[in-house]
Amino acid sequence: MAPLAPNLRNLLARTIRQARRTGEAGARQALQSLAVDRAKPFESMSLRTKSLRNRLQMRGRQAGDQRDRKERTQELDHLIHEVAYEHWHRMLFARFLAENGLLRDAEHGVHLSLEDCRELADGEGVDPWEFAARCAERMLPQIFRRDDPVLELSLPPETRQELERLLDELPEVVFTAPDSLGWTYQFWQAERKDEVNQQGGKIGADELPAVTQLFTEHYMVLFLLHNTIGAWRAGRILADRPDVAGNATDEEKLRRLVRLETGGGYDFTHLRFVRAVREEDEGDERTGPWRPAADAFPDWPSEAAALRVLDPCCGSGHFLVETFELLVRLRMAEERVSVEEAIRLVLRDNLFGLEIDPRCTQIAAFNLALAAWRLVGEPMDLPPLNIACTGLAPNASEAEWRELAEAAEGSTGLAEDRDLFGGEASLARGPLPEGMAALHRLFRRAPELGSLLDPGSLGSDLFRADFKSLAKLLDLAIRRERGSAGRDERAVAAAGMARAAEILHGRYTLVVTNVPFLARGKQGR
Repeated sequence: MAPLAPNLRNLLARTIRQARRTGEAGARQALQSLAVDRAKPFESMSLRTKSLRNRLQMRGRQAGDQRDRKERTQELDHLIHEVAYEHWHRMLFARFLAENGLLRDAEHGVHLSLEDCRELADGEGVDPWEFAARCAERMLPQIFRRDDPVLELSLPPETRQELERLLDELPEVVFTAPDSLGWTYQFWQAERKDEVNQQGGKIGADELPAVTQLFTEHYMVLFLLHNTIGAWRAGRILADRPDVAGNATDEEKLRRLVRLETGGGYDFTHLRFVRAVREEDEGDERTGPWRPAADAFPDWPSEAAALRVLDPCCGSGHFLVETFELLVRLRMAEERVSVEEAIRLVLRDNLFGLEIDPRCTQIAAFNLALAAWRLVGEPMDLPPLNIACTGLAPNASEAEWRELAEAAEGSTGLAEDRDLFGGEASLARGPLPEGMAALHRLFRRAPELGSLLDPGSLGSDLFRADFKSLAKLLDLAIRRERGSAGRDERAVAAAGMARAAEILHGRYTLVVTNVPFLARGKQGR
């Protein structure tokens, strides 16, 4: 499939910019109608609405909105962005799924076209895009939190209608081009980036994601992957075929030799080779055996199953998706497994992503899910994705985070379970509180440092708890019992940070990324 044409890319950019303006105006109106910014709820509000208001306030504080302790009022800027982003992207993802023939009814598992959504929505008395968005939400539980209060908030009818109009007016090809999804968040941030650059001054945590977001062109990603993973594959093949290494007449013949035939085929079009120099060669002459120009990486594992690839600044997942496409075919070829099994294995074992902006991690996760489902031709169950946000800071005291350990113990019944995670004592009794405190200390500067955070800097105290187990425990606590709005939001944030710490502490065969450069003079600290 061809990349998005420039005229359609410009149309997508204009549409997304308008969607953000429309969504944020509607989000402000909806939040103010629930008194989320006020000291007290309106007297006419029901208990259910007051509960939603409290959860939205906590969601906003976790996102970075400040509360005036004296007046008890609260800022709305961060929460407005969260509401607008979630509602628009849930609709956008639904359209991507529908146009690729992947949208399904969660209850019956049947394929849904956009026309089907309109008919079923009429029967339920809801908006068609709201119906489609709910279907997408159920298909993507790892991406949209089912208990997220921002999706429980209803936008004003005129806002929903304008967002639906903007989405309807985009042509189908926008949603089937391979690079469209990668552009969406850069366009979403475009006006904010212009605003920050025009203001000048230092770049802090709030400005950093918008200023450093940059979509990496497709050929750049392929060049890097073909001359790392592709070169590793080529080196192994040429080591077994010295006749070809010595006698091939040009690079194209070598690229054909390295080509993968599985999964519809994969060509290493950007893989480069050079010839070794013999003693008798003169000047620039090279007549020795061919080898990959970037090296054959002999210290790498001997098989694709053991490769671990990390993008520490993964953005919307462009590197992750291209690496996924390559590794699935590699594992199919080496292990003689089906495409479905190869997909599960690669997502579980081979591919890891980190990102400072939580919204980017959501798009990257959807990008990977969409790539997997496109490859199979239909939705399939996927393992938990190894993608986490390194830009969230704990918006509570260390003591409050320690209290999460006690809450987790109470809601999961771990106090009497001595061997749940293979230890001699319950994780909730000792290692968990220490792990939570260490997690709090590690992520204090996360919005500015992101993937530069170093779990090893805290010494052995950080790893008294196994952070993979800690994340599982927090997930269990979240599922089992809804507590206070504040504790729920802290538990969700802590679980995400635990996953990020686990990935940060890992060891990887290849780290590949487009580094988000920022001149020293513009850095906040």
